[in-house]
Amino acid sequence: MTATKTFHLHLVSDATGETIHSVARAGLAQFEGFVPIEHFWNLVRSDAQLDLVIEEIQRFGGVVMYTLVDERLRGRLHDVCAGLNVPIVSVLDPIIGMLGQHLGVESQSRPGYQHAINAAYFGRMDAMEFALTQDDGQAVDNLHAADVILVGVSRTSKTPTCLYLANRGIKAANVPYVPNVPMPTTMGELTKPLIVGLTKDPDQLVEIRRNRLKTLHQTDASTYYDPEAVRAEVREARRYYLRHGWPIIDVSHRAIEETAAGFFR
Repeated sequence: MTATKTFHLHLVSDATGETIHSVARAGLAQFEGFVPIEHFWNLVRSDAQLDLVIEEIQRFGGVVMYTLVDERLRGRLHDVCAGLNVPIVSVLDPIIGMLGQHLGVESQSRPGYQHAINAAYFGRMDAMEFALTQDDGQAVDNLHAADVILVGVSRTSKTPTCLYLANRGIKAANVPYVPNVPMPTTMGELTKPLIVGLTKDPDQLVEIRRNRLKTLHQTDASTYYDPEAVRAEVREARRYYLRHGWPIIDVSHRAIEETAAGFFR
């Protein structure tokens, strides 16, 4: 078994930090056995804010990743890291440089501009509200307004996938498949939404459901996590999806982002 090693990772952003967090996670996934001690700094747009970042870097060392567009703040950060012999990288520079070269223009260096409040922003907020309202089979009379409807047995990541899609502006609803419980009659009348059935390895479901009940301090040994009952439930749900001609996604070994990626192609 590989021993776990830790190191200090400073993530510095002049915006929300969502981009640098995602890039860092993607990079770290390639290095098994290493766990970062994260120092996360967002909305860093002044010397005073950068001073706090520099104090942490001087104290702990490690690695610095940043998304700063202000040239003066970038210069200060680079000078400090060079003096401390601390590796530093701007995660957006290669992308901005390539785009600038291809388009023949320089970037406009506006901190956080990718998060500007515009029509797309309000669209995402609307989609988020829709996902919450339609969660777990609620408000079925409004399913016709969905772009996507996810159907699945309990603990197949329906809700988090819908919220992820909503953050990308897609109106997603989810409806649980429960054995011997009729699906909403409105499902048969829908023409616009893409309906997708989610399935999962029964053994994984058993473990997830058992842990879920432990978290809720429930000890009832019901069929909810009985292996044979769960296998029958998954088979029945899959047959139901096939009868209705719905595409099926097996989420057994998929992260939520991977499941959602199929809706953006």
